[in-house]
Amino acid sequence: MQLQNSRGKWLNRIFYNLGIFQFLTFLRRGIFYTFMINYLYSLMHTATSTASLGTLNMVASALGQNLIWGKICDRYKARTRLIIAGETIAGITYILVFFAHRFLLDAGESFTAGLAIIFGLSFLEFFWSMSDVGWAALLTDVTTPKIRGRIVGILNFVASLGRMVGIFVAGFLYAGGEGFRNGTIFFTVVLLLFAGAALMAFISTRVKKANFTQTQNITVAETENTRETSVGNEKAYNWFLAALIIIVLGASCINQIFLLFIKLPSGLNASDGEMSIIISAWTVGGMIASATSGRLADKIGREKTILAALVLAIITPLLYGVAANFLLMALIYGLNGISFWSIQTVSFTLAGDLIPETKRGRLFSRYNTVIALSWGPAGILIGGPLADIQVKILGATEYTAFLNTFYVSSIIVALGTALFSIKFLKKPATEQPKL
Repeated sequence: MQLQNSRGKWLNRIFYNLGIFQFLTFLRRGIFYTFMINYLYSLMHTATSTASLGTLNMVASALGQNLIWGKICDRYKARTRLIIAGETIAGITYILVFFAHRFLLDAGESFTAGLAIIFGLSFLEFFWSMSDVGWAALLTDVTTPKIRGRIVGILNFVASLGRMVGIFVAGFLYAGGEGFRNGTIFFTVVLLLFAGAALMAFISTRVKKANFTQTQNITVAETENTRETSVGNEKAYNWFLAALIIIVLGASCINQIFLLFIKLPSGLNASDGEMSIIISAWTVGGMIASATSGRLADKIGREKTILAALVLAIITPLLYGVAANFLLMALIYGLNGISFWSIQTVSFTLAGDLIPETKRGRLFSRYNTVIALSWGPAGILIGGPLADIQVKILGATEYTAFLNTFYVSSIIVALGTALFSIKFLKKPATEQPKL
């Protein structure tokens, strides 16, 4: 009993510090990326070039995680060390990217300065992705299937709070681009990165002690049970990823299209203030989902919770065209935020249940790559071309083209939902070892 109390004490401290780290991470992202696309466009004056940032970042992250960092994570059990290294390297690289882009700006090469940011951040992402792998494996290490959904949900809620604060701070720091040009935003982010690295170094000592007490409670029978189920779980995990790829591509391919649709004069024709309310509703929906979906998944099951979220993801795009005013659109988009963050929260939890302990680094690298498809590739590969073909080749109006793209999004998500249902609802997705 004393050993269990000691373990619980250390784990509570770990979760508290992980929450702070998560807040700092999304605070940083909110500060840096809220106006980055606007700043790049002011330098490069081309939408295609600025949109390439998310795609190149995704490719660099996928290569780093799947070729190097996932294997290192598994071989050396390097969770916190990868996070510390990733945050530190990112901080140093941000400084270099700022000075490179500033030098080109002073030389009158604004387009090249934009390229320096895009390629610099992509280079950074290759190494920074080691932090993503380490985080996913660490979070799975320190949780059990019984509480994993609740913990992941709480951390995602904290992430939403951090992002909202970051967006608010960015509004003051951006100053029409001066926040990037004079380095205020860059160096604010660098300080947050170094603070996160220092916090993770502190957490690492507690993780070691928690892991030591945890191993005292693992029996030989439980270890053998885990070995017997790991092969079957990995096969289920591969099917899960296949369904998730279809779902992510379908759901995220209309992200950019939606922002254009709500401003369309022939559509909703929302003002800047109304657009802000609609987007904020999505974030609020995500916060609600993060706070509740994990607990719900722990109670009724991962598969049922994901299925409910997928139904929302299918229905909401079909309703965008019927929203008569911005308040109704905010409600619909808020429901879409609930679906997206429920899927993200519970899918991570399910992945943690399915992935064998010895392959967490490598298999979470695949999971992170699938989720990263929503950064930009989905819009460039599906949503954007589909809308452009209808307008420029078939002669459809933008309003009709956007509506049809929303319908296609729902169809794609429905196909992924069907695959998920066939593989996971007929029988339990995991045979969880006793804890």
